[in-house]
Amino acid sequence: MNLSQDTLAILLLCSHLGLSPATDFSPLALKEWNDLARKLQTESMRPGDLLNQGIESAACQLVLTEKNAERVSKLLLRRTSLEIELGRLERLGIQVMTRADANYPERYRQRLKDAAPVILFYSGEKALLGQPGIAVVGSRHLDVAGETCAEFVGNACGMSGLVLYSGGAKGVDSLSMRAALGARGTAVGILSDNLEKAVRDPENRNALQRGDLCLATPYSPNAPFSVGTAMGRNKLIYALADHAIVVASDFEKGGTWAGATEALRAKWIPVFALDHPEMPEGNRQLIQKGALPFPHPFQAKPIQLLAWLEEHAAQVKPASKQPALF
Repeated sequence: MNLSQDTLAILLLCSHLGLSPATDFSPLALKEWNDLARKLQTESMRPGDLLNQGIESAACQLVLTEKNAERVSKLLLRRTSLEIELGRLERLGIQVMTRADANYPERYRQRLKDAAPVILFYSGEKALLGQPGIAVVGSRHLDVAGETCAEFVGNACGMSGLVLYSGGAKGVDSLSMRAALGARGTAVGILSDNLEKAVRDPENRNALQRGDLCLATPYSPNAPFSVGTAMGRNKLIYALADHAIVVASDFEKGGTWAGATEALRAKWIPVFALDHPEMPEGNRQLIQKGALPFPHPFQAKPIQLLAWLEEHAAQVKPASKQPALF
């Protein structure tokens, strides 16, 4: 991979790539990186300067404690092992970008600010990240109304030239994504685990090679599933899209509920919830909290979905913007 000095420094400091499990130090967490990034900006420094300037001089200029300076120094010294791992990922078709890169999704900078992931691993067409589109989220277990809605929205995105954003999991995610790709459209899956496994899937592989799909994750490409990673990636789905449709949600539990309520509080985008007589209690409560009702069955044609969403979302005011750290 052809990486800038800034990107290389961030990968060394914030990723687990090439880091032995036996080491006595860990990469910087998001808050730790943000603290260091603020110090760099205050001193008019770039992350790459840590590679070129020497840690002793940089530590003095940035007023790092002896312990933190030692940790940073150790992290920066694993360049060879990092580059070997990056080469292996590249052969799988996996690339990487960081907040210091110009092609990093601008919507993450604007909407998530300091909570934007420092690193994104991805495969496929990165230009899809942040293109106009609709996020579809919901449970793995659906009734007929939920299945119909997921497939309808995916098909509508494909027909309308909109990106279908999802979490790439079973249920709502896979149904809507398959429908979008089947309609000759495009999709983005923000994964909570194992990007390496996902890119090996034959169906994904074909769409990735066509440039119709991008799979991305803020976690290590071989990370196992956990509730924490699933919860953490929810905001990344909403923050890329223009509108979100919650197909099915439990009440006060689960990732769908957590992600939808966070998106409603943050006002990143208008959030809709599927509305029908037998809808899950979570959908009903989300509407009470400010989600806009999305009717089932939807009476208009798929090509009219975007105009309908825009008309009904006109009342929602977006959150304010402010600059973000690299």
